[in-house]
Amino acid sequence: MHRPSQPVTVEQAAQDSPTLARLAQLARESGERLQAVESLIPAPLRRSVRPGPIEGTSWCLLVEGSAAAAKLRQLLPALQARLCDRGWQVTAIRLKVQARTH
Repeated sequence: MHRPSQPVTVEQAAQDSPTLARLAQLARESGERLQAVESLIPAPLRRSVRPGPIEGTSWCLLVEGSAAAAKLRQLLPALQARLCDRGWQVTAIRLKVQARTH
């Protein structure tokens, strides 16, 4: 196995691997989706929401705590409508509750 003499960045590794390139592109797109809907999320809740995986027409949001997820669940139709208005084909938004980090 040949090891490079210099460390490579994630971007460089992604360029050399179609699988990594696709994952990097999906991660970028997930962040862009969150930016597109962020104004619909109440300001106090925004810090609790992170972009998650995209699987076909389904998108996942990672939410810190079940209370924040319950509030966000009420906003899902508006978030989905915004994404569709911006050109993304999103048929479902899933919420995955993460343990609080503080």
